[in-house]
Amino acid sequence: MPRPETGWLKSSYSMQNGDCVEVRHTGAGTSVRDSKRPEARLTTTPAAWAAFLTRIQVHGRP
Repeated sequence: MPRPETGWLKSSYSMQNGDCVEVRHTGAGTSVRDSKRPEARLTTTPAAWAAFLTRIQVHGRP
C-alpha cells in the first residue's frame, strides 16, 4: 500500500469540502496540485515560484 506524501500545504482559500489547492516546497522547487488529482502536479524552479509570487502580490488576486 503506498504511503501518503508529506509536506503538502493546503491553501487557506480552499473550500472545506476537500476541493483544494496544495503546495509543497522542496530543495528542487515548488510543486502545486489539486487535492482531487494528487498524481497530476506542476513543479517549478525556486526562481519561477518567486516570480509567480511577486506577480500576484503586485497585481493582486483576481
